[in-house]
Amino acid sequence: MNDRDDRDDRNPGEDQARGVSRRGLLGAGLAVAGAGVGAAAGIAGSAVASGVDPFTAAANGDESVDTSRSHPFYATTAGAPQGGIRTDPQRHCVFMTFDLTLGTATELQVLLARWSAAIAQLQAGETIGSVEPAHGDGVGADTGEALDLGPASLTVTVGLGPGVFDERFGLAGKRPADLAELPSLPSDRFESGLTGGDLSLQACADDPQVAYHAVRDLARMARGSATVKWTVLGFGRASAGPTQATPRNLMGFKDGTRNITTDADHDRFVWLDEDADWMAGGTYQVVRKIRMNLEIWDADVVSDQQRVFGRTKVSGAPLSGGQEHTTPDFHATAHGAPAIDPRSHVALAAHEANGGVKILRRGYNYTDGLNQYGQLDAGLLFVAYMNDPDHFTRLQRKLGASDRLNEYIAHIGSAVFAVPPAPRKGSYIGEQLFR
Repeated sequence: MNDRDDRDDRNPGEDQARGVSRRGLLGAGLAVAGAGVGAAAGIAGSAVASGVDPFTAAANGDESVDTSRSHPFYATTAGAPQGGIRTDPQRHCVFMTFDLTLGTATELQVLLARWSAAIAQLQAGETIGSVEPAHGDGVGADTGEALDLGPASLTVTVGLGPGVFDERFGLAGKRPADLAELPSLPSDRFESGLTGGDLSLQACADDPQVAYHAVRDLARMARGSATVKWTVLGFGRASAGPTQATPRNLMGFKDGTRNITTDADHDRFVWLDEDADWMAGGTYQVVRKIRMNLEIWDADVVSDQQRVFGRTKVSGAPLSGGQEHTTPDFHATAHGAPAIDPRSHVALAAHEANGGVKILRRGYNYTDGLNQYGQLDAGLLFVAYMNDPDHFTRLQRKLGASDRLNEYIAHIGSAVFAVPPAPRKGSYIGEQLFR
């Protein structure tokens, strides 16, 4: 992929033919986002921390929160991924999808440019404009609820759904090769309004109000261009990065023990390569809202719960023996039967049983209070990243058909998005899509 982010070597006629220039788009984004974007744009490299080394802290068993830590939005090299994918999962997440109401590719460019400028400021812990207008009784550009809370490791990840590449915007020829609505799967129990979307925002932070503020103000900026479709407020991360201890889902089991952690696996299973053109360095995002029947689950004996997962509840060790991170032995027996039930979740999801396929999990727990029957309405916001959505489909066909866990869960929401690489300073998300 050619690195063209730091210069504009097209001739003026090209810009006029496209109806908008990059400089004009960025000007619009900067003007809307406010004067603080300059400071945010200069941030690059690793997370900026205040006297805390997260890797050393995790190695010592300390995962305390430093709300002054920030992650850069702009990439320092072409093709680097957006934050919030490989970033160690923060403690809270707000996920929101949108349907576009605008009518031209130029309007879509403007929205993405405005969002990019705003996200850069938000991730730096800045507002996206004045909270108190300087003159008169005007409306504040920023809603203000995150003032004084710090960056709190905020990342905002933007995805483009299949609808972006329909006839509305003339972008069909730029559709990523594997971007399409997911096929019907055995686990599907979708509820109205909980599927699809033209755009996605995943805001993750170590302070829930920081994450909520980011999505709230970005949605506010999109008024007139997009309408909110569905939203999930996640808490209690249900996946771990390489420096983190494995967390637990609402069923009480450790979740994501065998998640992708190595550079080699990220390169093989997550990132798109140079042949992907404008998506090189990007990935695909699959999102599922999975309701857990917790009232029924809580009444089940622990020994059966462990057979369902194929692991012990407290330590997370596979039922074939060892510790949490011991490789499961799917051939081991106990009392004349397989130690790990072949229909257990760990057995069916294992890469050894799926041609080596792995996906990067980045889930969160969620709760919607009580349902119409007075029972707990809660579950898992399943978010995963991969360089081919068919990897998820292959895994879920097997899980949906045979997993013993299906008695206790239902997939009630679903969507898939293409996630472009991070923009470089002076650019915006998806800019190369419009060239």
